[in-house]
Amino acid sequence: MNILFVHQNMPGQYRELVQWLAAQGEHRIYFLTQRRNAPSFEGVKTCIYKPHRTPAKDAYGLSKVWEAAAGAGFGAATAARKLEQEEGFKPDIVIGHVGWGELTFFKQVWPDVPIIGFFEYYYNMTGGTVGFDPAEPPTDHAPFLMQARNAVPLANIETVDLGQCPTVWQKDRFPKRFHEKFYVCHDGIRTDLLQPDPTAEVGLGRLEKPLTAQDEVVTYVARNLERTRGFHTLMRALPRIQRERPNARILIVGGNEVSYGGKAKTPGGLRAEMEAEVGKDLDWDRLHFLGQIPYDHFCKLIQISSCHIYLSMPFVLSWSLLEAMSMGARIVASDVPSVREAVTHGETGMLVDFFDHEALAAQVVDVLARPDDFARLGSAARAHAVEHYDFLGTCLPEHIAQINALVPKDKRIVI
Repeated sequence: MNILFVHQNMPGQYRELVQWLAAQGEHRIYFLTQRRNAPSFEGVKTCIYKPHRTPAKDAYGLSKVWEAAAGAGFGAATAARKLEQEEGFKPDIVIGHVGWGELTFFKQVWPDVPIIGFFEYYYNMTGGTVGFDPAEPPTDHAPFLMQARNAVPLANIETVDLGQCPTVWQKDRFPKRFHEKFYVCHDGIRTDLLQPDPTAEVGLGRLEKPLTAQDEVVTYVARNLERTRGFHTLMRALPRIQRERPNARILIVGGNEVSYGGKAKTPGGLRAEMEAEVGKDLDWDRLHFLGQIPYDHFCKLIQISSCHIYLSMPFVLSWSLLEAMSMGARIVASDVPSVREAVTHGETGMLVDFFDHEALAAQVVDVLARPDDFARLGSAARAHAVEHYDFLGTCLPEHIAQINALVPKDKRIVI
């Protein structure tokens, strides 16, 4: 089969699927992306495209997102047409993310080629990040800006033959009329590779010996240290955690930019803002900011963790949470609907109010003080991840079934 993947930041949500398909050795696979430093996969030809146009910094706010999407869409469609003209490649199916508009014009290039689009998030004034934090009420313009952002999925629901949503919560963010075109299935994680490892070690420059699972280690992981992922709540909880657990080391992973939501008010980012607020109450010898780290380092970090903290507003579920569950971490997470889809309080993790840093600290301290009593959480979390999010056993069969339903019988993929 000829398969075309489209994602501006290759491989994105297709990390596992594209590699599995390539490993079969039976398919001609191209990946269209904007990312020039994209990873290379054997059996996959990476093709870089440029947006035809990008909006100016001072572009009109209500049309800026659509202008960027249209520019990306036309650039991707032009590159797709070039693939057929110059390399003789016409896909039997196109699989891509709709969020940046890249798929918008593909039916103008190949009207008869089926498209599966990844629908990640629909912006609403309630139930998500907007208006969730009372300290940051939405402006009068917010409803208009949110609906303007939705122009991209609204256009693309007509472009695709089928939509994929990774979670039920994300599906329910979209209008009900979208649902008849959706199937719900996570991208999938490799639970066969992401397992507990009692021999894991993590070396830190200022420590003489590496940390192991025998040490008391609290971990927090996010792409960036920002409000959407609860970094401010974490920082406010740390003084009590350190005070009541004098041997605990706190390992924090994340950059200092903003992936979601508004920019920090402090020039040094939210980290600088929170350090100014609580820094005097922290034991800096036991607090380690690790920045953004390689994936294998992240895995070792989770494997030695005594308690893993995952905080998020109602928003897209992080891969890191599911991966931590797969590695048997004892998890304390925020009690919001998107997280509750994966974590059940008292069974696969402990849930606390997103804003209540005292409750967060108390729960983490309790997990650290009674590790044997909470060990069941880790094993239950892994079992849940294997059952619902395992790529090979659960997610792959569903994705292949959905692909096969759109292509001729002689093109279908056999697992």
